[in-house]
Amino acid sequence: QVRLVESGGAAVQTGGSLRLTCTRSGGTIRYDPMGWFRQPPGKEREFVAAIYEDASNRYYADSGKVRFTISRDNEKNTVWLDMNSLEPDDTVVYYCKSLKYFGDSEPRHYDHWGQGTQVTVSS
Repeated sequence: QVRLVESGGAAVQTGGSLRLTCTRSGGTIRYDPMGWFRQPPGKEREFVAAIYEDASNRYYADSGKVRFTISRDNEKNTVWLDMNSLEPDDTVVYYCKSLKYFGDSEPRHYDHWGQGTQVTVSS
C-alpha cells in the first residue's frame, strides 16, 4: 500500500524556520512530480510548492516564493519543504502529494490525503 507520511511540523515563533519531511512507503517517488499543499483553518486546501521528478524544476505559490524551498531525494523516497521567515499566517496543516502532472496545483484534483503535519507560528 502506497503511503505518504508528513512530519516535521512544530510550534515556532515568528521569523523561525522549519523543515517538513514527506516520506513515501510502498512505492517510489522517482517518477512522480511531488507537491506540498496546506489547509488553513476553516479554508480550502491550497497549493504551496511543486518539484519535478528529477528536481530540475520547481514552482511555488506566491505565499512561499521567497521563503520556502522544496527539494527531494528519490533514493530516500523523500521530499522536503524548508520554510524560513515563518509568519503567523503559516499556521496551518501541511500535506504532501504525488502530483498527476508537474503543473497541477489544484488540490481538488486529489483525494485520500494523509494526516499532514501541523505548523504553528506564534507572534
